[in-house]
Amino acid sequence: MEPKRKLINSVDGCVDEALWGLVRASGGLSLLKGHRVVLRSDLDNLRGRVALLSGGGSGHEPAHGGYLGAGMLSAAVAGGVFASPPPASILAAILSLHAAGASGVLLIVKNYTGDRLNFGLAAEQARNRGVAVDVVIVAEDCAFDRPSKAGRRGLCGTIFIHKSVGTSCQLAGALAEEGSSLGRIVSKVTEVLQGVGTLGVSLSPCSVPGSLPSFELPPGVMELGLGIHGEPGIKRSKVASADEVVKTMIDHMTNPVSQSHLPLKPGDSVVVCVNNLGALSCLEMAVVTRAAVMCLEGRGVVVARVMSGSFMTSLEMAGVSLSLMRADQETLRLFDAKTGAPAWPNLSSVCVSGRDYVTDPPAASGRPQDDAHSDGPLSPVMRAALERVCSTLLEKRDELNALDRAAGDGDCGDTHAQAARAIQEWLQHHAVPGCPGRLLSVLAGLVQDKMGGSSGALYSLFLTAAAGHVTEEQSNAAAWARAMHAGTQAMRRYGGADPGDRTMLDALCPAVDELMKLTTAPPGGQMSVLRAAVQKAASGAESTRDLTARAGRASYIAAERVTLPDPGAVAVASVLRAVLESLEGGGGGVM
Repeated sequence: MEPKRKLINSVDGCVDEALWGLVRASGGLSLLKGHRVVLRSDLDNLRGRVALLSGGGSGHEPAHGGYLGAGMLSAAVAGGVFASPPPASILAAILSLHAAGASGVLLIVKNYTGDRLNFGLAAEQARNRGVAVDVVIVAEDCAFDRPSKAGRRGLCGTIFIHKSVGTSCQLAGALAEEGSSLGRIVSKVTEVLQGVGTLGVSLSPCSVPGSLPSFELPPGVMELGLGIHGEPGIKRSKVASADEVVKTMIDHMTNPVSQSHLPLKPGDSVVVCVNNLGALSCLEMAVVTRAAVMCLEGRGVVVARVMSGSFMTSLEMAGVSLSLMRADQETLRLFDAKTGAPAWPNLSSVCVSGRDYVTDPPAASGRPQDDAHSDGPLSPVMRAALERVCSTLLEKRDELNALDRAAGDGDCGDTHAQAARAIQEWLQHHAVPGCPGRLLSVLAGLVQDKMGGSSGALYSLFLTAAAGHVTEEQSNAAAWARAMHAGTQAMRRYGGADPGDRTMLDALCPAVDELMKLTTAPPGGQMSVLRAAVQKAASGAESTRDLTARAGRASYIAAERVTLPDPGAVAVASVLRAVLESLEGGGGGVM
């Protein structure tokens, strides 16, 4: 088994190159020469204020370098991937902040042995040099009912402490920005930490560059309560739905039987951080975010703020962690303060719970197919034509599917049949409007809702564009011809295809060109024009055998494999023939 390939230049250089990438992409950051230390570029603004320093192993990006800026961290120290930074670099960062005029330096440290030792050693060394330094240990992991002597791990809840401007990164930051003393900041942070809890779940392991995965997780299995470096969790189980997983996580986090639980009762106000551990899609994250809000509100908890995204990752681990922070008005004030940190999201300061988040559509946005219509002289003729078109499409379902299997996904007949059945059902319960334009609008709505796919969109475009050209007063042959032309032009404009591209337009465009002769044809010659148009459509459909597809799904298939007519073109030709047959049988009333 080989290590997983990663998009890097080298295992040895990836951390340094990543830091360079972060700093070069942000005008507010700089690197401390000779160290893996990221500093704020505006260190002069720290004069007389407490500076905030955090850090840890790399592989958790955007933590911690992404949280530097006014109102958040002053500096961050990076170690190797999943490795604590060395004391010398931590000390160099402390001394740089001190030299910039900071009145003190607060170290925010996640509760891992290596971090505690190295940050602690650097803090003692700095004190020996006369620097005012204090340390806050973040240990908010809710996984273990009975934590070991090492204590609870520090996880994504750390960013709540980094930030007093959002939901994960600046509690201490906002206080420091306000000029608070080191002692007051430590006191406030310690108080807030009592109301912070985090729990993670993973569907896959991760791997340090150049190494095999840190653990194995069989397909279809998830692990609850693991650490951000892949440390073992508390339970493995089958992957469940997002709602079930989130409920399990929050149940465990707030279970009073556990020594690590976060006390939470109805009426409490919380900030929620839904943190992508690395490889979940944005879609999955949004689903989990919804589940977290719904679950908490179902317990009577007020969700004050929500942040959802990648805040403290574990390389490419497919998983998510939930962090909760109880928040009073003072905490929210600090959380909502603005920050220049590049990785901090632009959050709203409006309470999530209680907000009306559904907007009613305007009254005029009803569907045409739902309206009541009055019939007219043309209604029987148009009804008969529609019935003939629908029966024809249902008869040709298998033929169109077979043609589509040669160049697509084999469902062209099914989609046309869906439209036909929808129209038949509508005809059973509605009067056909006397205004042809209204009928075309009804048909546009039906195919848009029921047909689906690109065919539904194209037919709906055609019918919608055509509808404005035929009215109860203007419904002669010339008006119908102009309507057909307008519909075809809309299909070409928005669909991007032209005649010769092996699409339905190869049948429709020749027919419409012929129909435009209706604008000058005498009344006695109109049916012959219609017959010629239908013949042009049939010839156009047949000609697609020899065309190379340049649009639609067939354009992705080798030309030599596509030897049958285009199913869309065949369908159009069949529809036009069905209309002709209906008019011939009923006397050609629309002409």
